[in-house]
Amino acid sequence: MSRFLRWIPALILMAVIFVSSSMPSANLPDYGVFDRLVKKGGHVIGYALLSLAYWYGLDFDPRKRWLVWLMAVLYAITDELHQSFTPGRQPSLADVLIFDNGGALLGILMRRLFAAR
Repeated sequence: MSRFLRWIPALILMAVIFVSSSMPSANLPDYGVFDRLVKKGGHVIGYALLSLAYWYGLDFDPRKRWLVWLMAVLYAITDELHQSFTPGRQPSLADVLIFDNGGALLGILMRRLFAAR
């Protein structure tokens, strides 16, 4: 498979995250009592998938796992900056440090666990 094609999943996930961050707060769905859980869980799942997609683009080279983590966290930072320009949304350092970072690490850990089997 060509090197470019290996990056398509990452590009798609980055676009999904970008579009999600572009939604004004008034247009976001409300999940009631589960709202915070769903939205923060979305951060974790999204960045776990993004880290896996980045690593896939890098041929799952185990020496590059920290580069994968760094790329995901840097994208999370740019995403939070992007949110600061979206009506009703604000950047959150906690989202980056806890949920996005945690998701990226979870994706890396999942890959390592499944590869070890």
